[in-house]
Amino acid sequence: MEKQYKSSYILNFAGVLFVFLLFVFLFESGVFGASTEYIKGICTTACYTIIMVASLNLVVGCMGEFSLGHAGFVSVGAYTSAIVSNALTGKGLPDLALFLTALLAGGAAAGAAGILVGIPALRLRGDYLAIVTVAFAEIIRVCFCNFTITGGGKTMSGILKLSDFYWCYWIMAACVGMMYLYVRSRFGRTVKAIREDYIAASASGINVTYYKVLTFTAAAFFAGVGGGIYAHYMTAMIPTNFNFMYSAELLSEVIIGGTGSFTGSMIGAAFLSSLPEMTRQFSLYRMLAYSVILLLVMIFKPGGIFGTWEFSLTRLLKRLLKIKDKDKKPEKVKANGGA
Repeated sequence: MEKQYKSSYILNFAGVLFVFLLFVFLFESGVFGASTEYIKGICTTACYTIIMVASLNLVVGCMGEFSLGHAGFVSVGAYTSAIVSNALTGKGLPDLALFLTALLAGGAAAGAAGILVGIPALRLRGDYLAIVTVAFAEIIRVCFCNFTITGGGKTMSGILKLSDFYWCYWIMAACVGMMYLYVRSRFGRTVKAIREDYIAASASGINVTYYKVLTFTAAAFFAGVGGGIYAHYMTAMIPTNFNFMYSAELLSEVIIGGTGSFTGSMIGAAFLSSLPEMTRQFSLYRMLAYSVILLLVMIFKPGGIFGTWEFSLTRLLKRLLKIKDKDKKPEKVKANGGA
């Protein structure tokens, strides 16, 4: 079994590396011409959006709870990472080390906020939890509007532009990989058991609050990392960007892609983050198109486009190999019959 897991990890890493090299080839060969930097920007936007949506999927899909304040954790990570990178500028750190340090600081701050919110809030369920998370996001937004260090309600500018696509791609791959491994671990299976039957899990001796807070904190940490990438890509932020509508947008991307499916979160986030750019000529109708897509998905695929299905490169290759083996068997039979 260990050899199978190792081979699966190696194969998946090879697949991620292949996609990365494909992007490098497309960007460096000049296929997109003068639009290369523009396409890179869209891909970078997709990277940090994937991290945010996948982290929210930990709460919605794995834990089975609705959080409408995810933008609050994103904002904590974004502002913290921006403050840290500005403070460390000129200290002799390479850009990559400065970027990673800022992202870790943003993720740690968002994770700490997740603990503070999760301990009292996760004793609630359903609509009550959603209301508490909305209140948290609004409190954070109001605080950032009044803190001098965050611009005092004005635009916080002068942030270093460190979010290069090539770095963001590997950070995104690492974050999604860690979240996927968490869901497949005993911690993730325990949280899924709590999701399926809260009372039975509690009666079995599971510390329900502990595992829910742990998952909520992990989701907040990765949301903070996504916020840090966002801050160092936009280079300017205003607290009103992280309002309720931003949380609702992230939640809708989870629902469209499929609750419980990281594959759906990745594809849904990548598509919907690039949708505004693809429909820029029809800017007046962008929100209408977005609403129609969400409505159609909820009518025809209530569980999301991908549901709980996950893409597996290993499974795909095994199926392809089985098809090839079946094609070879009739040739062996004919040869024996002819002999």
